Amino acid sequence: MNTNLETKPVDAKEDNKLQRGLKARHMNMIAIGGSIGTGLFFASGSAVSTAGPGGAVLAYIVMGILVYFLMTSLGEMATMLPISGSFETYATRFVDPALGFTLGWNYWFCWAICVAAELVAGSLIVKFWFPNTNTTLWSVLFLIVIFALNILSARAYGEGEYWFASIKVITIIIFLIVGVLMIFGILDGQSIGFNNWVLSDGAGKKGPFVGGMLSMINVFLVAGFSFSGTEIVGLAAGESENPEENVPRAIKTVFWRILLFYMGAIIVIGFLIPFTDPNLLKSGADNIAYSPFTIVFQKSGLAIAASLMNAVILTSVLSCGNSGLYVASRMLYALAKEGKAPKVLSKVNKRGVPTNALYATTIVACSAFAASLVGDGKIYYILYNASGITAFFAWLGIGICHYRFRKAYLVQGRRLEDLKYKAKWYPFGPILAIILCTIVIFGANIWIFQAETFSWFDFITNYLCIPIFIFLIIGYKMFKKTKIVPLTECDFEHRE
Repeated sequence: MNTNLETKPVDAKEDNKLQRGLKARHMNMIAIGGSIGTGLFFASGSAVSTAGPGGAVLAYIVMGILVYFLMTSLGEMATMLPISGSFETYATRFVDPALGFTLGWNYWFCWAICVAAELVAGSLIVKFWFPNTNTTLWSVLFLIVIFALNILSARAYGEGEYWFASIKVITIIIFLIVGVLMIFGILDGQSIGFNNWVLSDGAGKKGPFVGGMLSMINVFLVAGFSFSGTEIVGLAAGESENPEENVPRAIKTVFWRILLFYMGAIIVIGFLIPFTDPNLLKSGADNIAYSPFTIVFQKSGLAIAASLMNAVILTSVLSCGNSGLYVASRMLYALAKEGKAPKVLSKVNKRGVPTNALYATTIVACSAFAASLVGDGKIYYILYNASGITAFFAWLGIGICHYRFRKAYLVQGRRLEDLKYKAKWYPFGPILAIILCTIVIFGANIWIFQAETFSWFDFITNYLCIPIFIFLIIGYKMFKKTKIVPLTECDFEHRE
């Protein structure tokens, strides 16, 4: 096989294809930036408050194991078939075109709505400095910035994401260093030890594990949301300069960095902030002062901690919006290339950017953002909640695809030794991922049933995506009369 033909840049104008302009450093930061965001800066505090420091760490470790298996599964497939549709195309080739159709549109919707959510969050963050500012104008400005990065080229997106993610990484490293110095009393002269890990709230709850198994499960689900975005590297593989080297390298190094950042941050928070501190439950985009990162920096004596973290979190929001616009437009492009979306959306300009898919995604994101401004925002609330769990459908799809990918690979007489990157622990890895993702999909919104008053509105809006996902699969199968692809007919050859 001539690998030179697979990795050299493509003339997009001539072949109507994406260009391979993402370098190894871009791929690394895309993977990091996609999974480190407000989930770490805010949700880590509520995780410690809910399950205690020990319960929070254990929950994130379990979710980290799930993400590891998903990343290695995706890495095996993306290294051999670095294509723009990623798991949507893999599902079409190795499982059933109906699953590919549903995964693709599900994932596009998830990220299109996510862009709108980041525009809302960004405008709230700016109010920290300018309380009386027009938030809508700021949201428009943020949209212009991320749209410009995406319309220029894949490399422009990658460069923007590289610097956005770099700011987050530097902040986390400084946070960990400051935290360790404080834990051992080097920075403030007072060693805390394990006091906060064995703390009791006086009402029967005692660390390090608080609230029993149910609390840990709730944090386990929150941890899953925090890690979502790691799969972006699979879609970016279609525009990587050298996917056979860059994708495995990104997956091998980035996963452990992400796990270290999350584990390290939660351990530091658990040591320095009592799980009984009510401020841990107050953090949010509109309340930067209660981010556990801000609290720790303030404890260290950094007077401008709140402003510093506000700036960092703003770049994190822009990073997420930047990635959301990128992956959603690429998924829409892939769907159009396969005839699962209007053909006009497959148009690519001379710089290798799927312009029509980008325009369509931007319009939908703007519409969702506009819905947040209308009335009480219920339309936006419905859209946002419906998109909340969809990332786990993508993870579920990755597990199913890899299970079928490896079986088809062997059935067709191919050798495992020929794979450029081979996932470990097969078939245990993808099977465990499928089981855990199913648990998350059905259990993520269990809080609805624990509320004092049951709300049908919350139930419908939070569980709406499950019947829609099933309906799309069944509807596409009936309309197109698709069947499960026989293992002997799974396509390993075509790159587009």
